[in-house]
Amino acid sequence: MELNLDLNKKYTYADYLTWLDDKRRELINGFVKMMTPAPAMRHQRISRKISGELYIYFKNKKCELFTAPFDVRLIEKDKTNDKEIINVVQPDISVICDLSKLDDRGCLGAPDLIIEILSPSSSKTDLKDKYQLYEEFGVKEYWIVYPDTQVIYQYVLEKGKYMQKGIFVQDEKITAHIFPDLVIDLKDVFNE
Repeated sequence: MELNLDLNKKYTYADYLTWLDDKRRELINGFVKMMTPAPAMRHQRISRKISGELYIYFKNKKCELFTAPFDVRLIEKDKTNDKEIINVVQPDISVICDLSKLDDRGCLGAPDLIIEILSPSSSKTDLKDKYQLYEEFGVKEYWIVYPDTQVIYQYVLEKGKYMQKGIFVQDEKITAHIFPDLVIDLKDVFNE
């Protein structure tokens, strides 16, 4: 069944839950953002490699790692009703350390770390819309991965604003700011 959604209309998470087709979407400030059905192979490889490193690191820790598709509902204070939630995203990789934020539908609140791997169709959303959302809703650390240039930009939330903490290229190691003993060798991530 084909849904004819008005991309100029505002929707809520309650609406989102009724869209039972095979299309992937996100809600940003109530507006629908269509996602590509399946990312490119390079994107998938990078996601798998970073996720693998994170899985090993978090294996015996209290934080949990999730990969897309996984709904993250970013909420305003005390607005947890499905009809009040207007921001639902599916980050490529999310790490959540406050396990009380997890439920059967995903994460209710801001993850601690989000990693987005750019695709040509998602660049504007990841670089502008999601950057602003993640900053506003308190995601402590945000990495933006550029597969084509093999670079990761790292942003850390300080006093409610993202500060760029580093630009890491394919032959360097990235250290998570909020998990200082988490180090990932980017040669392994970007090596095809």
